[in-house]
Amino acid sequence: MSYKTLPLKNLLINRANDRHGELENETAAIAWLFNNREAHMRNLTRDLARTGEVYEPPLVSPDGNNFIVFDGNRRITCLKLLDDPRRAPTVELQDFFREQRAAWQGDFPAAIVCQVETDRDRIDDILFRRHTGTQSGVGQSTWDDRMKDNFVQRTGKGGGLNVADEIEKLLAASNRLPGRKKIPRSTLNRLLSAEAFRNRVGITVARGKLELTHDEPVVLSALQRIASDLASREIVLGDLWDVDGKRSYLDKLEREGVLPTAEHTVRRKKSTVTPTAPTPKPAPIPKPARRKNLIPHIEYGIAWAGRIARHKMIWEELQFHLDLSIHANAISVLFRVLLELSIENYIKQTNLASINPGDKLAQRALKVGMDLHSKGKISDKDLGIVKKLPQQDNLFSMDTLNRYVHSSTFAPSPEHLAAMWDTTAFLTVHCLTV
Repeated sequence: MSYKTLPLKNLLINRANDRHGELENETAAIAWLFNNREAHMRNLTRDLARTGEVYEPPLVSPDGNNFIVFDGNRRITCLKLLDDPRRAPTVELQDFFREQRAAWQGDFPAAIVCQVETDRDRIDDILFRRHTGTQSGVGQSTWDDRMKDNFVQRTGKGGGLNVADEIEKLLAASNRLPGRKKIPRSTLNRLLSAEAFRNRVGITVARGKLELTHDEPVVLSALQRIASDLASREIVLGDLWDVDGKRSYLDKLEREGVLPTAEHTVRRKKSTVTPTAPTPKPAPIPKPARRKNLIPHIEYGIAWAGRIARHKMIWEELQFHLDLSIHANAISVLFRVLLELSIENYIKQTNLASINPGDKLAQRALKVGMDLHSKGKISDKDLGIVKKLPQQDNLFSMDTLNRYVHSSTFAPSPEHLAAMWDTTAFLTVHCLTV
C-alpha cells in the first residue's frame, strides 16, 4: 500500500464501476451517477464545498499515465465537475456546480492524496469490505443486490463456489496441471466469473457444484490450455479485466479449436428405473402464475460489455420493471428498439459484409440470421423463424413490431408480446453475445 498525491486531471472515473457494470467511457459513468444518484451527488458536492475536505483517500490503480478510480468515484466526479462545471450532464447541474465552486472554502485542490494499489485482486478485496452505509449520500453508497451481482460477475469473488479451486482439482486428478508454475486463481476466477464464459469452456455451476456440460477429455484439454496460459503469464489479469477482454481471449481459443463445440455436448441419460410402488394419483395441476414481464426471470448467459450498456438498461426494464398487463404499449416499443440495437451490435462486431446501407431492419435481421446459421450458432428451425420476419402477413413479423410503434389502431396484447419474445429471443441473445 502506498499513498501518493496525484493530479486531479489524471484520475479517471471507472467506466466499469460495480454500481452500474461496464459503460462505454468516463463520460457515460459520470452521466449514470447523476441519472441514478443525483440527490446523493448534490449532497456530497455541498459537503465537499463546505468542508474543503475529501476525508478518505480514493483507491486507485495505475493505467498508463493515468489512474483508474476504484473507490471514491463519486467524490472524484464531484471534484472534476467543480473544477470544470461544463462537464456536468445538464445546464441545471452546470449552474449548480458553478455555485458550489464559488462557495468552496480556501484553495481548490489541483491534486488529491490517493491510495495506490497495483494488485487489482487486492483492490477487489478492499472493495468487498468497504461498502457499508450511505449517510444520505455523504458516505459511501451501499451496494444493492444488482451491484453485488455485478461485482461477482466481474471478479468471481463472493459467489459461493470457488471455480478456480474446482478446476485445479480436476486438472490435478487427470495429471494436467501446468508443471511447477502455480495457476493464478484470482485471474482464473475472473475469466470464468459468469456462466456465459464458463459455458464456452464446457462447465457450469449448478446447485453449488461445478459440472461438465461437454465431453470430459475435450473440457479438460481446454482447461489445461487456459491454466497453462495463465500460469506462464502468456495471459495476465489486465488482458481479462473487462467483458471484451475475456471474450477476445476465448474467441482466440475457439479459432484455434481449443474449446468444446456443440458436437461435444454431454447427452444426459434418462432414468430407466421402474417404480416399485403404484404411481399415486396426480394432484390437480395448479394454474400457471401470470407472467409479469416480457423477458422471463431466467439466466440468458449474456456478458454485458460496456459498449452495450444501453441495451442492458432496456433489457432490465423489460425483465424487471415494466408490467405486461399495464405497460404493453411501452413494452412493444422497447421490444423493437432492443431487437434493432441488438442486430446492429452483431453487424458492427462481426463486420458483416452482406449488409447494404439501404437494407431495412427485416432484411438486416435475415442476413444476421443466415450468418449465425452458417457459423452453426442457430438451428435450421431457428433460421426458419428468422426467415418469416420479413413477411408482412405473418403473426411473428417485423411488420407487426413496426405497427406497434407507428400504427394508431394496432394495439399490442400481453399474450402476443410474450409469444413474440419467446419465439425470437434466441436472435436477440445471439446478437448480444458477440
